[in-house]
Amino acid sequence: MCGICGKLYFDNQRPVARHDLSRMMEVIHHRGPDDEGIYLSGSIGLGHKRLSIIDLSTGKQPISNENGTVWIVFNGEIYNYQELRVELVQKGHAFASQTDTEVIVHLYEEHGADCVSKLRGMFAFAIWDENNETLFLARDRVGIKPLYYWIGTDRFLFGSEIKAIMQDPSVPREIDDHIIDRFLSYYYTPGSETLLKGVMKLPPGFYLICKDRHCRVDQYWDLHFSNSSKIIGFRQAKDGLLDLLKETVRLHMISDVPVGFLLSGGVDSTSLLSLALGETDKPLSSFTIGFEGENFADERPFAKLAAERYGTQHFDMTMTSNDFAEFLPKYVWFMEEPVCEPPAIAIYYISKLASEHVKVLISGEGGDEAFAGYQNYRNLVWLERLKKMMGPLTNGLGQVMQKMGKSVPLGRLSKYVPLLSLPLAKYYYSRTSNPFTLINREFEDFYITSNKINKEFSIEPSMACFRNGDSVDNLSKMLYVDTKTWLPDDLLVKADKMTMANSVELRVPLLDHKVLEFAAGLPSSFKLNGFTTKYILKETFKTLVPKEIINRPKTGLPVPYGSWMRKDLRKMVEETLLDQKTIGRGYFDRNGIEKILSANLKEGNYDKEVFSLLVLELWHQEFIDKRPQLFK
Repeated sequence: MCGICGKLYFDNQRPVARHDLSRMMEVIHHRGPDDEGIYLSGSIGLGHKRLSIIDLSTGKQPISNENGTVWIVFNGEIYNYQELRVELVQKGHAFASQTDTEVIVHLYEEHGADCVSKLRGMFAFAIWDENNETLFLARDRVGIKPLYYWIGTDRFLFGSEIKAIMQDPSVPREIDDHIIDRFLSYYYTPGSETLLKGVMKLPPGFYLICKDRHCRVDQYWDLHFSNSSKIIGFRQAKDGLLDLLKETVRLHMISDVPVGFLLSGGVDSTSLLSLALGETDKPLSSFTIGFEGENFADERPFAKLAAERYGTQHFDMTMTSNDFAEFLPKYVWFMEEPVCEPPAIAIYYISKLASEHVKVLISGEGGDEAFAGYQNYRNLVWLERLKKMMGPLTNGLGQVMQKMGKSVPLGRLSKYVPLLSLPLAKYYYSRTSNPFTLINREFEDFYITSNKINKEFSIEPSMACFRNGDSVDNLSKMLYVDTKTWLPDDLLVKADKMTMANSVELRVPLLDHKVLEFAAGLPSSFKLNGFTTKYILKETFKTLVPKEIINRPKTGLPVPYGSWMRKDLRKMVEETLLDQKTIGRGYFDRNGIEKILSANLKEGNYDKEVFSLLVLELWHQEFIDKRPQLFK
């Protein structure tokens, strides 16, 4: 796991300066504190910060082919590199190291841009082809590893993090108001755009080719859901899933340094741990976290149960409201984009604990998106079935329930009432959001810049998924939307950047593209069976994982940030959001912010909205008011 960056001048007569790359590399030092390397050749410069995981002695980057005409900087892990290496040696390629990085170089020589389709793993890399004067960038299929770029009039910049790109003084710090609305709609920023105009994300499953001032982005992979009448048997599916997960866990355990497990006490991480036994000659460690205060959900007893069952050396810790508050400026600095993801702060602290013992962590991230683990999948599938059964009477039902809601509390049902009159594609933005958040309900008197906003652009990422996805059932449509938006632009941003902040590599076996493709090919009833979510995964592991874990409700990392913001951190939140500088940015009306804060204190229903506004302002302070710099 590493950090990469680079610079290309379109004018071949202008050389890249070493100190330019050094600045870019310094600001991502946390991604690779073990070593560094630079390649300079006229108008191209590549930089690399290394976290040593495989081939500790000879894996220094940048790495080239035999005659130095193809150079690479690489971030990630290729899990099938050993079999690819054998094939390449048989074709006459000579290797100078044992790394997966060098395999990509020779694979590119053989297949050009199509080399990415041969790779199994997580990756973001850049290749400079000297003979063709071409820069080639690629990102893994689901976006486990980040990759950003910026195209100016005379130069092209890229990096594992936005901070590296911003070290170039020619990159303007201009805000795109449309992306602020996108963030307020989704609570993160899906799509290829970022809040900074011109700074782009290379989408998952895409590569970029830059030659002669022309840069194009092409897709090489997409996830397709089966709509076939040929139904695989459930027992056969269980056997196939178990075999596939055994294989992917074995591949993800490949490492020359110790590996640990990030345990949530849930089905996903515990199932992976059960398959890891015997796959390493090094002791296994596991890590989990809890939260200060009473009446908060605590996953530590379940994580400890799993650790005892499988014999790991187990560590846990407690995070306090002070820990949460103190890390917030660094949270936005490391995340680089506003994201309403309080569990990310817990991931930071737990990976900090893990860094004292291991350099590689394995997580169960992705199981919910692959196998339908979230309760909202179940709820919305049944909602759509109800609407289909009611037919033309659906709108009438919605009107009755809205009237009832004014006099009779409907509890959790109330949030579904507005959805009765909308088709799925019009309200399912992603797992975290819908069109009826508080901010959208209060849009006119809250969001000052609303008249500048093209709402269709704001929600384009999810709309594109409904347009481009397969014609399949509603569950599959939601899983596709989340795999293309929520997963890469929220969950995986959190997973990568919070662990790399502590120089720890996080691996996610359930996001092996072969696992995702297998899951997408299963009937939806295997994933959501009646009211049971993640059905096939639970059935597959019910004899391997303690029943207390199999049967427990899903909680995620239940960071009690809402309670903390309303109590311990109330003063800090109010001072930040009502500060004159915050109001002076011209996005929000002061009365509107006061209204949201007051409503949240009374009802506690708007924690996401308040936290989103908080991180948006802190992001401005770190990335607009001052240039990104290292925290000392």
